[in-house]
Formats: sequence, C-alpha cells, structure tokens
Amino acid sequence: MGKDVIVACDFSSAKATFDFLDLFHKEERKPFVKIGMELYYAEGPSIVREIKKRGHKIFLDLKLHDIPNTVKKAMAVLSSLDVDMTNLHAAGTGKMMEAALEGLTKEDGTRPLLIAVTQLTSTSEERMQNELLISASINDTIVKYAENANAAGLDGVVCSPLEAGMVKKACGKDFITVTPGVRFADGDVGDQARVTTPKKAKEIGSDYIVVGRPITQATDPVAAYRRCCNEFID
Repeated sequence: MGKDVIVACDFSSAKATFDFLDLFHKEERKPFVKIGMELYYAEGPSIVREIKKRGHKIFLDLKLHDIPNTVKKAMAVLSSLDVDMTNLHAAGTGKMMEAALEGLTKEDGTRPLLIAVTQLTSTSEERMQNELLISASINDTIVKYAENANAAGLDGVVCSPLEAGMVKKACGKDFITVTPGVRFADGDVGDQARVTTPKKAKEIGSDYIVVGRPITQATDPVAAYRRCCNEFID
C-alpha cells in the first residue's frame, strides 16, 4: 500500500478552495484532498464533483454517526459522488459500521475506502475519562474501536499517528491508519492534543497523514506540501 499526504481543505467556500488548489497546477503530484464538514456544508456535493473532475483523489470527511439505517442510506448517497475514501464514528458500534459498508457498496461491488474515527486528536485521556466517562485508557479505547471496525469489515481507522503502531499490531499491517495531528517539528500544534511530525508518522506506521494548516496557511503552500511529501513518502 502506497503512503500519501492528504491535504485538509478546510475552507468555507469554493472560491477559497480553488484559489488554493490552483497553486498546484504545475505540480506533477496532485494533492489528495480532504473535504470536511465546513466546505461540504457550504458548497454541497458540487464541490466534490468539481475537485474530482480536476483529477484529485478525495477523502470525504463527514464522520457519520447515527442509527444504522440512517447511516446506510446516507452512505448510499455519498457512494454516488465517486470519492476515494469516507468515514464514520466507530462509537456508533459494529452494527452501524456494517450498515454503512452495505450502503456504501455499489451494485457492481465497488466502493470507496471506509474508515472509522476512533478518538479525535483533540481529545485527551483526561477529557475522555472525565467528560465521556470512559474509564479505560485512551490507547486501549482506540485499539478496541479499531478492532470493532476491523471486525465490521472496514478498511481502517482514523487515529493519531501516536497510535498507528498499536492499531497495526492489533488489526494487521493491511489495516489502514489515517492520521491527522501531524505538524512540522518547527510548527505550532494548534488545538491538537496528540501530534507528531510527518517523518515520525512514517516511522510509526501511518499509511496516510492528514495535514491542514501547516500547508494551507503556510507562506508557500506548495513548498510546505513538497516538504510533507519528502518527509513522509519519498
């Protein structure tokens, strides 16, 4: 499985998104793009189709979490957008994840990669235990959520790069780890609680890293993207 850098296009409009993506028009490597809630809710499915038309792979990051039947129907709609990866919350339990997989799979048997969010990288163990009343350690919780996702037939999970190795150990080397919370060694961690660098994420076992502000808000976004790729892929 090839590693890749996914650029989080957390913009509020199509114009801002395309102004950013236009910076890469001369690049041989077109960025794998993450479309999250902010952009999708602002622009709707048309933004997905247009970015796909420009030749980018797309991770549609909407983190579905609802009763199984609702998630199944929603995934069937998202499947028609021809994205490459999408996700849901593992906290919805196995039945919801199985329903999502069923809804996402087209009649010909093809589907995007489906991954489950374990714990958000902004969540610390203290908050998880005190506010969510989950008494297990954050590492044990993430591994259990990953095992549940694997048992439901999903392709992988979203976790912090710090947990990628333990997820691989529990679920096998082919189980995908998609890891946000990646910052350059000389960068600001922002609101993330569990972070590491692209180089360290590669060493730990991340398959994909999701990088937002260190690229999108860089003085030279193209140079920042190249730096990420050099540290993580090349």
